[in-house]
Amino acid sequence: MTNNPEYAIEVIDIQKSFGSVAALRGVSLFAKPGEVTAIVGDNGAGKSTLIKCIAGVYTADAGEIHIAGKKVHFTTPEESREFGIETVYQTLGLIEDLTIWQNLFLNREKMKGIGPFKILNKKAMRLESAQMLKNLDVYIPSIKGRVRGLSGGQRQAVAICRAAGWGSKVVIMDEPTAALGVRETAKVEDLISRMKEQGLAILLISHNFDQVLRLADQVWVMRQGNVMAGMRAKDTSGDELVALITGASAGKK
Repeated sequence: MTNNPEYAIEVIDIQKSFGSVAALRGVSLFAKPGEVTAIVGDNGAGKSTLIKCIAGVYTADAGEIHIAGKKVHFTTPEESREFGIETVYQTLGLIEDLTIWQNLFLNREKMKGIGPFKILNKKAMRLESAQMLKNLDVYIPSIKGRVRGLSGGQRQAVAICRAAGWGSKVVIMDEPTAALGVRETAKVEDLISRMKEQGLAILLISHNFDQVLRLADQVWVMRQGNVMAGMRAKDTSGDELVALITGASAGKK
């Protein structure tokens, strides 16, 4: 795999070990703008370690990460976000007792004033928060309401809007519908499609193969810290993905 500026993100030969345990053994894959790229694999395959390397939570022991053809190096999540990478973890990272708009601007608060006399620009943040929700056609009764009053699907929608609002290039989604019901899952999948239409590259981690085949353009299969196969979603099936994940199939690149 070679550096390609047409890829929103490309990882090349990423390796990561924890003591004597090799979590990633030279992983290479890419994601294109305006596409959903799924990463599938059993528990312990290395998916979470890989996305944490991309998100700046971990620093890879070896290998390279390229954003739009430019080699980058992250040592913190803040550095990853500066390059337009946002992550929606299963835990969502929302603060229950803060309002919707406060969560959307968490650690990115807008200020007004001069020098030491700056104060929060609440009006600007509320207006931009309303626009973030509107951009993805998300209905929340009030951006002034607290997160603890939202349903699971609404919370997921807020977390996705925050990622889409700040993630200028890549949005990573870790099992985004794992704890949701049928209707809320459908809404979240609609949000993912809307982000795709806006030209974002979405990295989707999911154990739901029906969802992967429904949403993804590209699928990468991981097993035991390696990428076993990469293919267009339209060219594979749930049965083939299971076979690749379990090792019953040799795989294809």
